[in-house]
Amino acid sequence: MSGLARDAAAFKSALHRQDYTSWHSQPPPPQPAGAPPAEAEPSKKKKRIVYSQPADTSSGTNVNTQLVYLVNHLKSNGNPMRLQDLAIITGTPVDTDQVLLEKFRAHDRVVHDPKTDLYSYRHDFNVRNKAALLTEIQRQTRKGGGLSVRTLKESWKEAPQAIEELEKEGEVYVTRTLKDGQMRMVFWNEVKPTEEQGGMPVEKAEFHDLWHGLEVPNDVDLLKALASEGLQATASAAPAVKGAGAVKKKGKKSAPRQRQVRITNTHLKGTIDLSRDYVAPGAAQK
Repeated sequence: MSGLARDAAAFKSALHRQDYTSWHSQPPPPQPAGAPPAEAEPSKKKKRIVYSQPADTSSGTNVNTQLVYLVNHLKSNGNPMRLQDLAIITGTPVDTDQVLLEKFRAHDRVVHDPKTDLYSYRHDFNVRNKAALLTEIQRQTRKGGGLSVRTLKESWKEAPQAIEELEKEGEVYVTRTLKDGQMRMVFWNEVKPTEEQGGMPVEKAEFHDLWHGLEVPNDVDLLKALASEGLQATASAAPAVKGAGAVKKKGKKSAPRQRQVRITNTHLKGTIDLSRDYVAPGAAQK
């Protein structure tokens, strides 16, 4: 027993000597005065993953894709072009590939001039000056509609400036968007503004003076003027007032009306009395 007690005492003393305090509670060891501060480890930069991209083949190798490139470039250019220039700029073999050349010439938007051997884009409207633009606007307005400014700009790049000039001259009407005021549709002004017939632009201050200068007659003079012309003032219909009889009377609720039961089993008449409850034959003897 003495040996066990001695071992237990030695174990307890070892436990007391052991330091279980966390390393978080221990202050950092002091650094010398001349030592530089410890630098933080550089953060790992996130690597940018670059996925493989298809090679840019420009106009492609398919005939239909090359045809789209040719027509789009002809549309954006706006001027007639030679076939060799189209082939060089677009990078397509339109001057050597017979299949592509036939498709290009057969396109409904491509116009070929055999005299000059030039190719041009067929726009919706053949407009190149302000006079031709006004003529086209007049033609469309007589048909009952206007022209889209965007469509006119595709046909002639200077169309918006010409439309603004025609608007200042009173030749056309222009509708604009509410958000940014961009021109949207253009219509021909059939009635030209004149001093006699009106329609001339009026200054804002002058318009306010004319508006506030108008005098509204009083009710008596207005009724006399209407009576002199054989007219009478209209009266608003008075709202119908519900009478006292229309109000439901509050009182005791009447008992629900009992409806007479209609017997439809007429084929049982004379054999069974349906007005009495059914009683089984055995139960009547008991």
